Order: sequence, then structure tokens, then C-alpha cells
Amino acid sequence: MRLRPSRRTRRTALGAASLMALAGMNGPALWGYAAHQYHDYKINQPAYKARNGHWDVVDVPREYRINTIHAALLHTGKVLLVAGSGNNAANFKAKTFRTVLWDPRRNTFKNIPTPKDLFCAGHTQLADGKLLVAGGTQRYEKLEGDVTKAGGLMVVHNENPDKPMTFPAGTRFTGKDNHKTFESKDAVLVPRARKTGDGDQVKVTASTARVYVEALGKGAEYETGTTDNYRIEGLTGEDARNAYGIANKLSFDKKDFQGIKDAFEFDPVAERYITVDPMQEARWYPTLTTLQDGRVLSVSGLDEIGQVVPGKNEVYDPASRTWRYLPTERFFPTYPALFLADRGRIFYTGSNAGYGPADKGRTPGLWDLETNDFTEVPGMSDPDLLETSMSVLLPPAQEQRYMVLGGGGVGENRRSTAKTRIVDLREENPRFHDGPQLYAKVRYPSSVILPDDTVLTTNGSGDYRGRSDSNVLKAELYDPATDTTRAVADPLVGRNYHSGALLLPDGRVMTFGSDSLFGDKANSKPGTFQQQIDLYTPPYGFRDDRPEFKDTEPRTVKLGEQSTYRTSDPRRIARARLIRPGSFTHVTNNEQRSIALDLARTDGGVTVTVPKDPSLVPPGWYMLEVVDDEGTPSEAVWVKVPVAEEFAPESRDE
Repeated sequence: MRLRPSRRTRRTALGAASLMALAGMNGPALWGYAAHQYHDYKINQPAYKARNGHWDVVDVPREYRINTIHAALLHTGKVLLVAGSGNNAANFKAKTFRTVLWDPRRNTFKNIPTPKDLFCAGHTQLADGKLLVAGGTQRYEKLEGDVTKAGGLMVVHNENPDKPMTFPAGTRFTGKDNHKTFESKDAVLVPRARKTGDGDQVKVTASTARVYVEALGKGAEYETGTTDNYRIEGLTGEDARNAYGIANKLSFDKKDFQGIKDAFEFDPVAERYITVDPMQEARWYPTLTTLQDGRVLSVSGLDEIGQVVPGKNEVYDPASRTWRYLPTERFFPTYPALFLADRGRIFYTGSNAGYGPADKGRTPGLWDLETNDFTEVPGMSDPDLLETSMSVLLPPAQEQRYMVLGGGGVGENRRSTAKTRIVDLREENPRFHDGPQLYAKVRYPSSVILPDDTVLTTNGSGDYRGRSDSNVLKAELYDPATDTTRAVADPLVGRNYHSGALLLPDGRVMTFGSDSLFGDKANSKPGTFQQQIDLYTPPYGFRDDRPEFKDTEPRTVKLGEQSTYRTSDPRRIARARLIRPGSFTHVTNNEQRSIALDLARTDGGVTVTVPKDPSLVPPGWYMLEVVDDEGTPSEAVWVKVPVAEEFAPESRDE
């Protein structure tokens, strides 16, 4: 007799079959959901965090979300987030320029009035704790095909040795031969002519200034083809004879971004920008580097007509808030990685972030500002893939070892590299050698020195601006003592162009920004700016009994001086580090450095000694952190290192 299943059995079987069919159709989705759930479970386990660290998202109210291009840690513990127009042409046209001040401890935010478009400026920490911000955007680029008015460079001459000439935006220039009229887009000041000699030997040399001009109307008939002399509208008599313009071809060629000369100091206490004297040169994408005497070197950038500044470098003096040219020129591509090295020399690692010819100014070397001598440092592997690479002065800074990480080809080149390259400048003949491979071939990696002497590197993309969905969600820790790396917790979002990272006083790392060119793998949709800010807590943040300072008030400690602090369990303190707060933009953070301090234990604390070398410890505010015998750092206390007495303003004037 054949068994016949009951009605309940038949219903159960049919239901199971339906579930199996449904699972078959949705298997990938169900598996993906389950895998995601398991990943979230795993990364939140205490043992995982203690080994790999953990990422969290910062809760940023909508009114404070900006396209963060620049970020700098201030000695108040707050972070200055600067967007300017944020690579948004509509914001630029509307003059909507943004800066937000963030307090990581309280997670509070404040909008800061922003005087100019500081998008793609340079910035550096000053000795008194202010942040110098110089350069930015005068005009957005126009690609070939989008240019509707013929335009270009007008060189304005002044042959009058008795007075300078100022011409406002909108000044019109008419060609002597072509009879075509062009209009200046910005104001321009032309200095008085130079007069030399006496009597019959007097010689007058015309002074010049440059300004971008455009035709009054649209169309090919406004384009010019040859050099012409241009009369300046509105001038009469002697002024008309002494002042004139000269321009070569004024055309419909691609117009690059153009820079500004404006400079500001941001006051962390008053929480506002202070206008200082403008730079001698307009700069977009410049690098600012604080020198051992507290002055600031400014190099490169695109000028007021969109050309790379041709080696005209200058120095800012905070005492007078004025700029002065260096006596000799040296060319660098934009955003070059320039570090203050021993004896006040400048070390150029070869890293840079963009504009400039592929065969000029890209070789690493040591630059003596006094003599303008440049000593090349050989051995760089993948030397044609240094654009958008990251450079770090490895801890401790006394060892003068530098690492260059990743990078890509010039411009929109699709090539990138996973190589790291290391050089020790203390060697008699310094030479780069390869270090451990990165987690992937990447442009735009962000590297941060941690107080335990490791270096966190995170994110980047395999192709230009994340093209073809090439963002890399990886992070790793490099240990300079063992020359090894290990993977840690993966970042939460992709970050490429216009991204960065900073160490905070509590030992966490913030990451910000990302400006993907496209929003999909097929490169068919425009990308959107990543406004999310994340916080990475390294493994040491999940250990018990972190060392603590009992004295937390900021102090001033001179070079070579000692300072004593009360700490918890001083017997466990193994070392102390003085860490300069970061100032990050465009894969460039030449501010950060971690300096080893001589350490002596006392009954109730520790005594630390600041090194005497001003090229090792440039003046400014620092985070002082002590580290225990397990490699666990304290939270930081702030220390101010003033300008060395030998470099005081009155000494420089002698």
C-alpha cells in the first residue's frame, strides 16, 4: 500500500520548496546581507578593536557640512576645516566661501566668516599658534570648448619712474594694429619704473605687471594671432605715453585655475581671520613651510594668469607680517612636499600634487636657501609616479628618515604604484631604497604619525580621482623600528583627491574629504564630494590604564630647557614625544613631526628635555605625549616652543 502524505506534510513541503526557490533567486542579496551583518559583528568585538582599532562617523549637523579641502589642528584642540568655494563653481560665482571650526572633544561646530576663496591655498603653523593661510582661487578653470571669450595674458608696462599706476578691474586695452579691445578681469598695480644713473647717463627701465584679460564679445572674430601693443583706455598725455599693454595671442585655449596674492593669519583664540600683507606672487596650490627662525617659505602655485610661478619663491616674516622674495629662483611643481631638515636646509621628497611640466623640478634633493644650492638625492624607484604621493618624516624626527608612499603619473595618467621609498639623510651619501609595499597601488594616500612611533596610512585610489570606481578601502600601520606593516580596520568610505587626515590630541585620527571625478565604475555619472568626517581609534585606544598627566595647563619651554610633569605611575613611562600639530591638504602635510625627548623619571612624574636644535624643533605649539612600556600613549598636553634667541627679530636685523 502506497503511503499518502498528510495535508500538513504537503503544506510544509510546498512551503520549504518555495523558500528554497526564493533563496535561489535572492541568494547573493541574502548572502551579502549576512556577510555585512557578520562584518559589523566582528569589527565591534573587543578583541578585534584591541588588535585593529575602530572607525566611527562624526555626527555633523547639516548646516556645518562642507567640502573640506584643508584641515589644521590648532593649539586650542579645535580643528579648522576650510572649504572656500569647495571646488564648486556655483559657490565661487555666488562668493559662498566656507570655514568651519570643529571641537572634537565636545563635537561642537562654528561657522567662521571667510574673507576670500581659500580653496587650494597653502597653510602652516606659526610660532605664536596662529595659522598662516596664503593664496587661493581668483578664477576657476575653463576647459577647451567651454571658453566663449578670447583671452589670456596682458603685460602692463609703466615707464614713469615717479609714480606707480593702478588699473581697476574692467580697464580696457585696445590693440594698435589689430584694433581689438580686451577688458581686465582684476585690478592690477604696476610699480614705478626703475631709474638708474645721473645726468646724461640716466636710464629708465619700465616696470611690468600681469593681468588676465578677455574680449568684450563672444566669437572667433575677437581672437588675435600675433603680438601687439595695446593702448589703455582713459589715459591721456604723459600717462598715455608711459603706460601701455603688450599681449601675445589671445585665444580660446583652455584656461587653468588662477591664484590670488591674499594672505591671512587665523587666530585660534579670537577664532577669526586677520588680514596681513599679500604675497608678492599670486599662488593657487602653493606649499608653505615654517623655517627654523619662525619665518615661512612660500613656493610654487598657479599665478594670476594660471601659469606655474616660475621659481619666484618668497618668505613671510610674522614680526612685520610682510613678504620678501628670495634673491635667487628655484622651480617646483605645485604643492611640493618641502620639509625643514637639519641645519635649516629644505628637503624636497619629490612628492607633489599637480601642475607643472613632467621633466622639470621633480627630482628629490636638499635645498640650501642661503646659497640656492640643490643636492639631488638619488635612488627613487618609480620616479615618474611621484605626483599625488604622500611624504612623511618618520618618527622620531632625530633620525631624519623620510618615507614616500604611493603616487601616480603626471596629470590624469592612469598609472599608480604601491611602492614606499625611504631615505636616511644622516648617511654620508643619502639614497632612497624601497620599503614595504603598500596595501595597493594608490594615489592620494593619507599618512599620520602616531604617538607610539607608528605611521597610519589609509585610503587613496588606484586611478586619477577615483576614476573607474578605484577607491581603496584599506588601512595599515607601519613600524619604522622593524620596517614592517600590518593591516588594521578598513575605513568606512573611499577617499581620494581633496582628502586628508590629522592626529588629534586624544590620539585618535580624523579623516576628511574626497572629490571623486565620477560616481560609478562606468564613469558615466558625476561624482559627489564626500562630506563625511570619520574618526579612527588606534589599537592603543582600547587598552586599560593609559598614562595620564596630572598637570594639563599649557606651558612655554625653550629649546634645551627641561620641564617636569606629574603623571600617573611614572615607573611605567618609557618615552616622551613632542608632536607638531598637522596642517593637511592635497596629500601634503609637511608640518607633522614627532620628536623624541630626553626623559627622566621622578617620584611623582617625569622630567623631559626639549632638544636644542631649532631645525629639529621649529618654533610653535606642540602636543607632548608620554608613552608607557606597552606602547600606550597618554592624551596630549600643549607645549609652546618659542623662537630661538639667536633668531629673535632684533637678531635678524643685525
